[in-house]
Amino acid sequence: MSSEIGHKLKISVFGQSHGKAIGVVVDGLPAGFRLDEEALYGFMCRRKPGTSRLTTQRKEDDRPVFLSGLVDGVTAGSPLCAVIENGDTRSGDYAGLLDLPRPSHADYTAKMRYGKAVDMRGSGHFSGRLTAPLCIAGGVAKQLLESKSIYVGAHLLSIERERDDPFPLYPTKELFDTVAQKPLPVLSDEAGARMTAAIEAARTEADSVGGVIECAAVGLPAGLGSPMFDGVENRLAAALFGVPAVKGVEFGAGFAAATMRGSEHNDPYIPGENGLLKTSKNDAGGIIGGITTGMPLVLKCAMKPTPSIGKPQQSVHLSTMEPEELMIKGRHDPCVAVRAVPVIEAVTAFTLLDILLEEQGYGND
Repeated sequence: MSSEIGHKLKISVFGQSHGKAIGVVVDGLPAGFRLDEEALYGFMCRRKPGTSRLTTQRKEDDRPVFLSGLVDGVTAGSPLCAVIENGDTRSGDYAGLLDLPRPSHADYTAKMRYGKAVDMRGSGHFSGRLTAPLCIAGGVAKQLLESKSIYVGAHLLSIERERDDPFPLYPTKELFDTVAQKPLPVLSDEAGARMTAAIEAARTEADSVGGVIECAAVGLPAGLGSPMFDGVENRLAAALFGVPAVKGVEFGAGFAAATMRGSEHNDPYIPGENGLLKTSKNDAGGIIGGITTGMPLVLKCAMKPTPSIGKPQQSVHLSTMEPEELMIKGRHDPCVAVRAVPVIEAVTAFTLLDILLEEQGYGND
């Protein structure tokens, strides 16, 4: 399986949802950085299951255990390896799914690719559970970025048809921190109440809803990235599409740019500080020609509705090719976008750190 990404900072995710443990290896971190493990665990708790009715009721502590790469809390330069033990598994809920695959799940495609030996208990290596190791890597990257006054934050921009306010032109660390502390990570509490109602309605109807996450990074210098195939958008998109349930990624105005004229979409330049330029708006999303402009980097991720729902669905027994109605068991998020907000932050953070390490020789001394 291809579960590795990165150039100078390499991330490798391992484990299955109902295996003994899941984890990550991060190779290429600068030596000598003191990691705040409690702050990292606080970040992990934003993704942790079982925290409200809006999430799966699976109970997991999700506290990472570091096996290598840290000495007395300081990065040692060697690969950082961390694991999270799985505890609250109910593997019997997933019996028979390789023969009667769930619609919009990887049951069918996994069997076609890896055969009948593939582990699909709790969706196996394809599960959203594997976003916990991504948050370990991203949480470490966020701390390294913050030591250089670069901050990454995200919020729920929309759930179903309910929409939050977008980030302002210049988001701040304080705004990111405020949003992260809310039960539902939104800017507008009124919008959050409407989103909560939409998720609750889907849950009580044994259904699910999707959403859009807006993520921003502030403090990035101008000039990072490359044109064509190794641009900042390319690197981020490749990583973000590795998050289960992500079905679309856009930067700045994104698809809305196709409805604009150039006179509307172009970002006018204005004088900045220290001989640099700014723009009076940011439809480019902080990236032009694959290279950062120095404006906030802004992206959005569209998350599909959770495919595990309580309604009857049509499937086919692969052994007999006979159609059969399927009722999915188990515990599932009525909206995966809620717990995916810190995951999008994490993936954005470690991708940006990788670009910085590669292009600036990003040291910690």
